[in-house]
Amino acid sequence: MSQADRLLPAAAPATPLPWKRGVAWLVLLGPLFFLSYGFANHAAAARASVPSFFYGWERHIPFLPWTILPYWSIDLLYGFSFLCCRTPRETDRHALRLLTTQLIAVACFLAFPLRFAFVRPATDGLFGALFASLAAFDLPFNQAPSLHIALLVLIWVQFTRLRTHWFWQLVIHGWALLIGLSVLTTWQHHFIDIPTGAMLGLFCLWLWPDEGGTPLRRSGQRSARRRRLALTYALGALLALALAVAVRALAAPLGWLALSLAIVAWNYAHAGAAGFQKRNGRRSRAAAWLLAPHALGAWINARLWTRRRPQPDAITGDVWLGRLPSAAELRASPFAALCDLCAELPAPRGPWAYAGHAWLDLVAPDADQLLAAARSIESLRGHGPVLVACALGYSRSAAAVATWLCLSGRCPDMDFALALLAERRPTVVINAALRERLREVEQHLLKGERHA
Repeated sequence: MSQADRLLPAAAPATPLPWKRGVAWLVLLGPLFFLSYGFANHAAAARASVPSFFYGWERHIPFLPWTILPYWSIDLLYGFSFLCCRTPRETDRHALRLLTTQLIAVACFLAFPLRFAFVRPATDGLFGALFASLAAFDLPFNQAPSLHIALLVLIWVQFTRLRTHWFWQLVIHGWALLIGLSVLTTWQHHFIDIPTGAMLGLFCLWLWPDEGGTPLRRSGQRSARRRRLALTYALGALLALALAVAVRALAAPLGWLALSLAIVAWNYAHAGAAGFQKRNGRRSRAAAWLLAPHALGAWINARLWTRRRPQPDAITGDVWLGRLPSAAELRASPFAALCDLCAELPAPRGPWAYAGHAWLDLVAPDADQLLAAARSIESLRGHGPVLVACALGYSRSAAAVATWLCLSGRCPDMDFALALLAERRPTVVINAALRERLREVEQHLLKGERHA
């Protein structure tokens, strides 16, 4: 071995794919799928009558026999999707998503079965044989949510993680789109099955995220305020669901709104801010889609409340307080850094320094959270002027700045800090619960945490 070879660092050993773990999961999931799906089909067939749900325009969807090929291909991709998993944890998460999707879909099929209303034309040849094999297993029930679409969402996500050439990524997306359309062109599903199936797949992605714990895990301390807010959002979800059932033409968007509000209610009641799955300013793919109706409402609400005073206010020479800006607004501003304290809205992307602390709206953060945000503000000051923001820039961000003013020694006590905030930004709102948390912060600082 040459001297140069001895100086080269040893190559890291390749991590073997956990394919045995994937095979073990397939051994469990395969039989369970056929048994549970077949049971739900036959249970629906035994009923005296099973309703259908479709729109009149669906009669114009063409029947394309050749699309049975992409329709069937999902069975093969189901197994291969485990080869896209690089770690045992990723394998387990993917399997749990598939299992949960199957259990929820079958429960829906048993609770409110639906029947495909059209008679499929006769088909011969290879395509006819594939349709015949499908009919031998799959009766015209098990419609909404489409398990085919829900599984497609999960499998598609796995394949998009492959590090391949852009051409193969294009092939992956194109074939996934073809599979999605094939549920209509094989006359296997009605339209309503597609958005409900997609929401089911995204829900299971949210339930078993790539990073962090599951929202099934309790986060934060429960409080009467959190319970009231959870109840409010839950009632909103029930109202949206009732409207979705009553107004068939708007069933899909209203159902989406109902699911979004139900997840927010769960976050307030149990999962906390972690349920919004916001990391480094961006939410997970599943959370971004599922919570889009709520995020849109939160954004509109923030803009309406701040329409008369949209600009941030200078609290000190290099720390400003305001609403969460858009990327264009921040790009046109003098700020070099953003401290984001908002859980429900994504942060703008850009070249600025960023620190994020996802806090629930209308819920007072605890003293440790306030101190952590204050330290982030101090750290960000090294990059230049800092904007501290939440949805409105009235409460959460104001409390963080008040904490920073005391922590940094710029204000002798919390009363002075709050008075300064009220002078510089009159719209600041510090309720009794938030004021109590700030008093706790002050007690921490009196024990020697304040620095010059």
